[in-house]
Parts: sequence; structure tokens; C-alpha cells
Amino acid sequence: MANMEYNVPTERWPAHPETATQEGQNKFVGFWIFLAGETALFASLFATYLALKDSVPSDDHLLAADLFHLPLAFVMTMLLLTSSLTSVYAVYHMRNNNFQKMQLWLGITVLLGASFLALEIYEFVEYTGLGHTFRSSAFGSAFYFLIGTHGFHVIVGLIWATLLILRNAKRGLSVYTAAKVNTFALYWHFIDVVWVFIFTIVYLLGVL
Repeated sequence: MANMEYNVPTERWPAHPETATQEGQNKFVGFWIFLAGETALFASLFATYLALKDSVPSDDHLLAADLFHLPLAFVMTMLLLTSSLTSVYAVYHMRNNNFQKMQLWLGITVLLGASFLALEIYEFVEYTGLGHTFRSSAFGSAFYFLIGTHGFHVIVGLIWATLLILRNAKRGLSVYTAAKVNTFALYWHFIDVVWVFIFTIVYLLGVL
């Protein structure tokens, strides 16, 4: 009986299947509480970075303006923002009970997110090659801790989305799986918003 509530026929598919059950509503509320905690975490990391961004040894001239490449950071930003848009398409097709297109756009979201992560790894390798490491200065520690924490969240999101795609392939689309897709999309949007602040505060202001 517990699974019967998830088997909603197409003709009775709700306009918002992600909150059509009590479980879905609980997920929605609980996840906003989780995001409030994540917001506090990143706020503290941003404050730490702003306080330490100019703290380098006197013989080390690798400041933000010497390191950061805005074109690369811009490409990374476009990849992540586009992935946010594709996750919106996935939710749109989920709400319209179109399983195949939902899976397609989730897959595209994963590909874009993975491309962003690959560029971030490339960036880290380049910086460490120049001597800008986690232990090189307070600036380095604050930078890698902030960007690394965001990167870890991206990895979690990519694993989450991949598992959703694989599990959905077996279970199909229901109000039960719809709640999970919607929760992932909320998480992914949060990651994108945090990156917009990183691009502005770390990269854009760093080179000015």
C-alpha cells in the first residue's frame, strides 16, 4: 500500500508532483533549512577570504591580479549557469510527466557540471605550478578553502544527479522520484548562485 501513492496515472499527474505527497513536502521544507546552514557556511568562507586575500609573504608577489584569468573564469561561469538552466528544463519536463526529456536534461546538466569541474582542476594545477598553494600564504589557504569547498559541493551534485539518472532508469517517473529531482535542482541552483558570488568577489574584484 505504501508504494501505491506513487503510481499516479498520467491523466491525474499533478501540476507540482514534487510536493504532491507529504514526503515530498517534508523534503522541500527540510532542504530549505539545509540550504540556510550552507549559506552560513559560505558566508563565513567569503568573510575569511576577504580578510586574508592580501596576506602574502613579503617575498611573494603572487596576488590575485597576478594569478587569475578572467576568460577562463568566465567560461567556467557560463558552463555552470547553463547547467542551472538545463536543470530547470529537467524539472519542467518532470512536471509535464515527460520522463525521457527529464532524463536527457539531467544528463546534459551532469556533462556541463563535469566540464566546469575539469576546468577548475586545470586552474588549480596551473596555480600550484606557479607556487600558489594551500600552504604558500594565508591568501592561498583562504582561496583554496573557499573554491575547494564549492568544488566539493559540485562533486556531490554530480554524483547525486548521476545516481538519480540511474535509479530513474529503473523506477521511472513518479511523484516519489519527482521530489528527488526537484530537491537536486534546488541544490544545483544554490551551487550556481554561490559561484556567481565567487566569480564577482574572488575573480572579478581580484583583477581590478
